[in-house]
Amino acid sequence: MTEPSLQTGVGTRRPADVRRWRRYLADERAEAAVYRNLAARRSGEEREILSALAEAEGRHEQHWTDLLGADVGRPLRGSLRTRVLASLAKRFGSVFVLALMQRAEDRSPYADDVDATATMAADERIHGEVVRGLANRGRMRLSGTFRAAVFGANDGLVSNLALIIGISASGADRHFVLLSGIAGLLAGALSMGAGEYVSVRSQRELLEASAPHPDAGDAVADLDVDANELALVYRARGMPEAEAEAHATEVLAGLGSGPDTRPTRVVDDHEAVGNGMSAAISSFCFFASGAIIPVLPYLFGLDGWAAIGVAAVLVGIALLGTGAVVGVLSGASPLRRALRQLAIGFGAAVVTYLLGLLFGTGSA
Repeated sequence: MTEPSLQTGVGTRRPADVRRWRRYLADERAEAAVYRNLAARRSGEEREILSALAEAEGRHEQHWTDLLGADVGRPLRGSLRTRVLASLAKRFGSVFVLALMQRAEDRSPYADDVDATATMAADERIHGEVVRGLANRGRMRLSGTFRAAVFGANDGLVSNLALIIGISASGADRHFVLLSGIAGLLAGALSMGAGEYVSVRSQRELLEASAPHPDAGDAVADLDVDANELALVYRARGMPEAEAEAHATEVLAGLGSGPDTRPTRVVDDHEAVGNGMSAAISSFCFFASGAIIPVLPYLFGLDGWAAIGVAAVLVGIALLGTGAVVGVLSGASPLRRALRQLAIGFGAAVVTYLLGLLFGTGSA
């Protein structure tokens, strides 16, 4: 049975069309509000880009307003997703919101909707790339410390749950399991913190060794202009010969601008690696915060299967949370990443439990 049609000033349309257009209109208004709220918390170029995105959403909003005509009705509320994003953008303006907006733009239905113009569909696709670029800036700023935090928490959850389950399966009493869990927490947290510090410091030192020598610029004024050996510097950094010669000539003409006046990748690489001490502290704290969760049931007096069950539930919730956060920041599906994290963590715990049973039976 077909739906009745409505006659309006712009022609004949079905009630289902009107409902869909009004939903699109509400979502465009909510997305524009997200970008405006994000822009209000930014400055400079990022603020201009976000304001331009809000204006583009306003053009899309006008398209649906014109199409609805007299059927526009009272403004609907945007979808729950866009309303939550608008609230988060207003309060935090974080990279998490940008990552979620990236997914929202990528899932735009306009490409398959005959009532949306090809320009609107193209706009949404480009918006996704713009937001991806802005989100990547934030990811670069927190990638080093965030990596240490996520890996630390996940390792603490999985390793201490596996340790506790394995020891419990061997038949040890509650006090021994509790002491083992605390020892695993302290040993793992210290090891993670120290390892992270050494890793980050080593990587930063390798990058620093690749940076131009700070005194190299002093030699520019005394170079033989005819030989133009400065071009070899740029060629060694990967610049084509013709471009290297042209840039070296330009630098020599200025005499004093230094061996290279352009930004290098070293700065971005340093930001991606992060700071050694902050990464170590994050790794230590998050490993400890993850490792304490499986110990909690034993701290409160539980024992046996009851303690294992409660520990597994608590760790499962935490693994789902860390997986979802990684999914959001990476622009991927939070649910899929959360389930993957859960499967990996519980898989390791099950293997350790089986090994505990094996050794516990063998020792008996």
